[in-house]
Amino acid sequence: MAAFFELVKTEKHSAARAGVLHTPHGDVPTPVFMPVGTQATVKTLSPLELLEIGARIILSNTYHLFLRPGSSLIASFGGLHRFMAWPRPILTDSGGFQVFSLGHLGRVRDDGVSFRSHIDGSEHLFTPERVIAIQEELGADVIMAFDECTPYPSDLEYNRKALKRTHNWAQRCLAAQTRRDQALFGIVQGGMFPELRRESARFLTSLDFPGYAIGGLSVGEPKELSAKILEETVPLLPEGKPRYLMGVGSPEDLVEFVARGIDMFDCVLPTRVARNGALFTRHGRRNIGNASFKALDQPIDESCDCYTCRTFSAAYVHHLFRSEELLAYRLASIHNLRFMIRLMEEVRASILSGSFDRLREEFLASYTPTDQGVRLSQKAKWVEAQRRKA
Repeated sequence: MAAFFELVKTEKHSAARAGVLHTPHGDVPTPVFMPVGTQATVKTLSPLELLEIGARIILSNTYHLFLRPGSSLIASFGGLHRFMAWPRPILTDSGGFQVFSLGHLGRVRDDGVSFRSHIDGSEHLFTPERVIAIQEELGADVIMAFDECTPYPSDLEYNRKALKRTHNWAQRCLAAQTRRDQALFGIVQGGMFPELRRESARFLTSLDFPGYAIGGLSVGEPKELSAKILEETVPLLPEGKPRYLMGVGSPEDLVEFVARGIDMFDCVLPTRVARNGALFTRHGRRNIGNASFKALDQPIDESCDCYTCRTFSAAYVHHLFRSEELLAYRLASIHNLRFMIRLMEEVRASILSGSFDRLREEFLASYTPTDQGVRLSQKAKWVEAQRRKA
């Protein structure tokens, strides 16, 4: 696949970059945030609404779509784009994270992962070859190599074994790929061990993937450790290929990790917290259920250009949440995703104009992140909820 990524500009005082992904379903300016449509839908939103908020690429989940409705059925409709009526690019993950989050249902082996469906208990085997075949049936523009995501904390020896499997599986994924219209990314792993991360980056870049993801972060570790791992890893990745940080989606993290050279992000966080009434503003998250919003005759965020903020008062959205009306979740999701997409648009524009350092400083000075203890507690509850669903 020729000319998949074009690097347009790199910042002078940081590793921040602006680029373009060239895909069969259109170009994607980077840095970019990808809304997550796990089961071929971004929760509560239509494809038209995603287009209106400026989404350039979305992510769907190989594991879930394989189980329901089945990748063969989706292929019979002409692929995921036609099945879900989404005209722009799609990235599908490999199912590696689901192996981690639903680990009690599966068994990792050197040849792949055997697991029971969380839907009906049926037995399945994911091998690198099978995962590539499924993603080729789904037909996404960007597909991911099968990998093993290790938990945090986990010891060095366990991570060594998992990394060996990830590297072996990466080679097998490359050998199994038959479609050349899909860009296959390798995934750097290695837990929280810098020496393993360096080893992984060097090995995978030797295989010459079209792009590289960094997996196994945002799994419960402190943010300072995430940043340290990135600083050890990113400089070893090719400058002329895209870098994708998987599963990271707090606004402050996007700004900080763009500064460390990341081009692509995805996370369920914006829509998940939206459904719980937590809305992003330039000053941090706000709980729309708080009494202070009950009679507030102004938008949730006066600087926001989303449909929700252009059309409704904070008091109305507060009323919808208090009344448990379904429109509440839709309006909140529109707002949070537009906030993330617009932030990346502003970041990209600042890189092109040479003013990223100023934007970064001003944004981080005004934005109050969620307390780390609260964040880690919420993450643990979410992971546990996924296990209980299974």
